[in-house]
Formats: sequence, structure tokens, C-alpha cells
Amino acid sequence: MNIHSKTQAVDLSALLLEQLRPLTAPSGTDGRYQHGNRLFSYCSLDRERLKAVELPHPIIGIILRGLKEVWLGGTVHVLEPGTVFVMPRGVRMDVVNIPAERHSYESLLLEVPALPPGISPLIGGRRARGGDWQFGVPLDSDLVDALVHAATSIASDAVGDVLKTLRLAEVLTLMQPLAAARPLFETSLSEEVAWLIRAAPSQAWTVDRVAARLGLGASTLRRRLTAESKPFREILRHERLQAGRTVLASGASSQAAAEAAGYSSRSHFARRYRETYGTSPVRRSVG
Repeated sequence: MNIHSKTQAVDLSALLLEQLRPLTAPSGTDGRYQHGNRLFSYCSLDRERLKAVELPHPIIGIILRGLKEVWLGGTVHVLEPGTVFVMPRGVRMDVVNIPAERHSYESLLLEVPALPPGISPLIGGRRARGGDWQFGVPLDSDLVDALVHAATSIASDAVGDVLKTLRLAEVLTLMQPLAAARPLFETSLSEEVAWLIRAAPSQAWTVDRVAARLGLGASTLRRRLTAESKPFREILRHERLQAGRTVLASGASSQAAAEAAGYSSRSHFARRYRETYGTSPVRRSVG
């Protein structure tokens, strides 16, 4: 059984490499080669060690040629061709890129600065730290197809931004249950709170209720949000008013918008709306 699983993984890696061949950088490239928005190849003609690398955004990567070593503390993770990996943001690590014999090193990298609409962040979950990280992502045929479609779409000038975002969302949906992909879904506490409210703005959200959903004490939640300069009341008001604005844009009445935003009083909703947007909430025609 183990032999079959290993053989299957090798076959999927080989399939992924073959289908991504059109996206390899031109021969002789050293450094970055841009394919599309936040999608690029990183190439190295000689062995190089990058010390104390700290990424501003998490990255989905695929080793195309050569080897990558990721040193975190005293642990080294070796990534081979065909390996899909995720690197976290804000964590110092040493990276060694090792060219293949008679070839350069190359990886295909996609920065993920923000999650697309509909993809939830990690809510109240334990963050991977230190030796807990698993850089290599296990492959299946669906993930291979999604990665190829996303990469080729993002690299194409003929594909619109909406479809490119959809392709990325398909990849993230498949990767979300995987432990190695957790850094993609980690975000600030204030964004976790915002996402909870955004998903159900009409609910009676309180600090205690949100804290319970996040596995925190109410005082801890308040303190950490204050440290991020995002008080709970500010987040709640913003997300509810945005929900009301979306309902108005669909052509619904101000009463319907107030109810969708969790306001029992239409006048209270209208007052808050004017304070924030400088205009009264009015129905907007659609079409």
C-alpha cells in the first residue's frame, strides 16, 4: 500500500511538472521572471543561501528544477521537483536553492496577500509554529488540475481578473483542509472578527459571543483588537454598514437594508449610514 501511494505521488508530481512546462522561465534567467500578477518564477544559476528570509505574504510554490532546502531552527526541509509547498509570512528562515546538474534551480511562486471572496480565514485555530510546519503539500489529481488551471489563467493576458480570482479560489478551497497550507489562511485577529460578522451581519454579535467563537476570553479579545487599533465596535459597525450598502445596491429598500445589517431601527441605520458615507441610504436601481 505504501509503495502504491508513493508511486502515485511521483506520477502526480511528474504530471504537474509536464503541464507547467510552458511556464518555465527562458534559459539563462537568474532571479525573478514575472508571469502575471504575483505569479513568477525564481531561478538561480548557482547554489545560493538566502539568510533570514522573512516573507511579507504567504506563498504557494512548486519546485520545477533543482532542490530547495528550508532551514527553520535546527530542522531542514528538503523540497524536490514536483513538490508543492507553502511558505508562511513573517517567519525568519534560511533558504538554500540548489540547481540541478547542468541546469538551473527554478520554482514557480504565487504570492497570496489576501484571501479571495468566499474563502474563510483560519478562525480560532491553532497556528503552526516552529517545528510544527509541514512545507510539502500532498497532491491529488483535483489539486494538480486546479494548480495548472490557476497558473495558466493568471499568466494569460486573455483571461479576465474575475476568472483568475476564481481559479485561485478553487486552489485554496482544495488546500484549506491541509495542515501544510494553514499559513495561507492565517490572518489578523481583527480580520477574523470581521469575517465572522461579515458572514452573518444580522446576528446579535457581542464581544462575548465573538470571543467564544474564537476560543478567547472577552478581555483578551478586547486587548488584542486594541493593539491592532481595531476596536470591536468599529469592526461591527463597518461590516454591518457594508452589508446594508450591498443590499441597497441590489435595489432593496432601506428597511430591508437595515434588517440585513442587523439594525432593528431604520432611523438608527440611516443615521449611522450618513455618518459613515455622507449620504442617506436610498434604494438604487439595478440593471
